[in-house]
Amino acid sequence: MSHRVLVVEEEEKLARFMELELKYEGYDVTVARDGLKGFTLAQEFPPDLIIVDGNLPGLSGLDLCRRLREMGSRIPIILITAKDDVEERVMGLDAGADDYIVKPFNANEFFARLRVQLRRTHTETDEILQFADLRFNRSTREIQRGDRLIDLTAKEFELLDYLLSHARQVLTREQILERVWGYDFTGDSNIIEVYIRYLRLKLEAAGEPRLIQTVRGVGYVLRD
Repeated sequence: MSHRVLVVEEEEKLARFMELELKYEGYDVTVARDGLKGFTLAQEFPPDLIIVDGNLPGLSGLDLCRRLREMGSRIPIILITAKDDVEERVMGLDAGADDYIVKPFNANEFFARLRVQLRRTHTETDEILQFADLRFNRSTREIQRGDRLIDLTAKEFELLDYLLSHARQVLTREQILERVWGYDFTGDSNIIEVYIRYLRLKLEAAGEPRLIQTVRGVGYVLRD
């Protein structure tokens, strides 16, 4: 399943930018335009990570952090600050933020900080992914469908991991290529189709129902 991210940002352009970038990378995104709404959403639909602007109407980002921590919430929080000021950063961290980023910020840095926080909250249960009759263990690299063990190459494993992490979500060829093979890949343009075929052959070797579905003109989706 994809990670759920709550963005609490008043500035429309910045909120839209983060929403689009996060969705493109496969995250499930909810946006709140003020602190009170963000606080309510964080309680009713707890996300995996919160990105909050320090300067918000209704309830400031700092107060949002404090309230959540007072309630015992351990959701990782990244605070957006308007200036690289030591005192402001210290206030944010003391309020309960796990990290901060100064705007305007680079998208690569933004995602790097986000990944760090998600890794820190990565639990043992996240190591095992289950979909239909498919069981995928990241730690032991064991893949099992029903009672049958499946042997995958490193790249097949990485591709299946990405599909499982975004189960039931349509992934474009561009998303798959960038995530699994990298932005600078210059090899065979049919590489994705080749590896999808490899996976299907191994996952369906005993006549099991197809899990990896083709979405014509778009990409692929893991669907039961």
